[in-house]
Amino acid sequence: MVWKSVTNTVYECLSALHNCLKMGYLTLVLAFFVLGIVQISTTKGDTSMTGPEVSGEDDFTSKSAAHFFLPVSSASEAHKSGYFFSLSLSSSFPEDLEVSDYCLTLLRIFGERYVTYVNCSVSYARPVKMCEKCYINYSDLKDIFNNISSGTGSGNESCYNSLVRSDRLMLVYMLYSSLKDIWSVASCSNCLMKPNETALSNDTLYFLTLLNVSFSCFETHQQGNHSELCKECKAPYQRLSELYSGMEKNHTLCIDLEDAMNVTRRLWSKKYECSFPLEENVPVIAVSGFMLFLPIIFYLSSFLHSEQKKRKLIHPKRAKSNHNLMNIQDKFS
Repeated sequence: MVWKSVTNTVYECLSALHNCLKMGYLTLVLAFFVLGIVQISTTKGDTSMTGPEVSGEDDFTSKSAAHFFLPVSSASEAHKSGYFFSLSLSSSFPEDLEVSDYCLTLLRIFGERYVTYVNCSVSYARPVKMCEKCYINYSDLKDIFNNISSGTGSGNESCYNSLVRSDRLMLVYMLYSSLKDIWSVASCSNCLMKPNETALSNDTLYFLTLLNVSFSCFETHQQGNHSELCKECKAPYQRLSELYSGMEKNHTLCIDLEDAMNVTRRLWSKKYECSFPLEENVPVIAVSGFMLFLPIIFYLSSFLHSEQKKRKLIHPKRAKSNHNLMNIQDKFS
């Protein structure tokens, strides 16, 4: 009985010791877990406190690393919360690279006049009236570009160097050059007064006057039979055609006048089916016929007036003289 009681006591002590060890192990694990949470919280707190002080390349590297290692949802939430700094170019440059206020003012005016001229050109693209309606806008654009090319800002710095030649693209020059090429291809200068080109020339104004007279005549007589229109509008249309031919020879036409004359000719010949009477074309037909038969007349007259040389037989007089010479030689021999 004594031994049995001793054995039970020892067993109870061992069980109590085992329970104590088990509880101690769990307590240790729990302590490490709590310590880890506290460490993580402390690290986040230090990061949030020291984050704004980081700048430059380290800031860009840390932000980029966070962007790559964070989940997609976390990255989007960080963007929404403003965690990442903007990666756009800085709005300010060193003082030696900044453009002066004077040059910036010229650049702003250039942009405004550029937009105004483009809007005018598009508005009068069809039917073409660009030279007639937009020459003032183009003159203003040309003036401001000349100011940029020749003007100087603060510190005697050329605006041309700072606005036009400061980059490889030369955007301001390319924009102006494209519009200048269009103006040149359209030959708008031919319709303007020289040398300033700030007003329409007298020939252009006279042509527009005759054009308006022809159109007014077309509108008045376009109802009903077109034969009356062809008769009544023949005189103004003929004067307009003669003026156009003269301006074409003198190289005083621009795209506006060319397009207007093409439209007028289509109306006259195709829509209204008008033409000039045959008797007015008799001189043209006569000259054309004469030029056509001129080569035939030339070769025919040459054939009739050419002399036919006849071959004449030569009598053997020389042979006879040779025979006499032989007789003389025989006598001397």
